Amino acid sequence: MRSPRRCSRNGCPRQPVATLTYVYADSTAVVGPLAAFAEPHSYDLCEQHARSLTAPRGWNMVRHDGEFEPPPPSSDDLVALADAVREAARPAVPRDESEEELGHLGRRGHLRVIPPDRAEGGRHRLAHP
Repeated sequence: MRSPRRCSRNGCPRQPVATLTYVYADSTAVVGPLAAFAEPHSYDLCEQHARSLTAPRGWNMVRHDGEFEPPPPSSDDLVALADAVREAARPAVPRDESEEELGHLGRRGHLRVIPPDRAEGGRHRLAHP
């Protein structure tokens, strides 16, 4: 399930309404309306952070003069909401016994921690499930 976009500033839970992009060749920071898709080298900002942002010393700042408005819900948003409801309604999957044995070591993403084997020097190792 995809998570909804949030303001890129640490700890800010607000919905973004603007996108910040740096044009390094021109030493310019550009704050414009929210981009349709999240881009790797741009930052989504809520209205408060979009309006209060300042450019680094020696840089120019270009800021959208109009109102920042949240984008209307898209079909992607509706699909994400439907997926979240379906996921929450699924019954819990019983855990595999091997996972229960490793429960104290944990599992992250597509890797899991394998307990140490005395023949390998007693070190933990990562393995694909």
